[in-house]
Amino acid sequence: MFHYAFKVKDIESTRKFYIDILGCEEGRSTEHWIDFNFFGNQLSAHISSDLPEPDFCSKVDGIKVPMPHFGCLLSPDHFREVQRRLEEANIEFIVSPQMRYKGKTGEQLTMFIMDYSKNSIEFKAFTNEEDVFAV
Repeated sequence: MFHYAFKVKDIESTRKFYIDILGCEEGRSTEHWIDFNFFGNQLSAHISSDLPEPDFCSKVDGIKVPMPHFGCLLSPDHFREVQRRLEEANIEFIVSPQMRYKGKTGEQLTMFIMDYSKNSIEFKAFTNEEDVFAV
């Protein structure tokens, strides 16, 4: 389990994205911050007027990915459920759902999106869970 604190533009749109679209549960909150159970991890979203733009400075398996980003590892079935929720909410994919490293160690489903405050999020599902830290 991890804890990650990050910046958002407002609580209302953040609640809509993380609760209504992703299905996260709300934890403690004030008018300035809100916690979520993000697939078993604690996210803490804090209002800020200084939101950085993502930088597409890195290539992974030939695909430009936004930096910084955070995310989580899901089972393949849970990955497809999150993908369905995102598609139904008309969330634009930065990197469309796809298989990365096909037939190799580390084979995984991956997709990238941005929340309503332009925080980049990656969802992954490894074909073989043992490959998460394999080299």
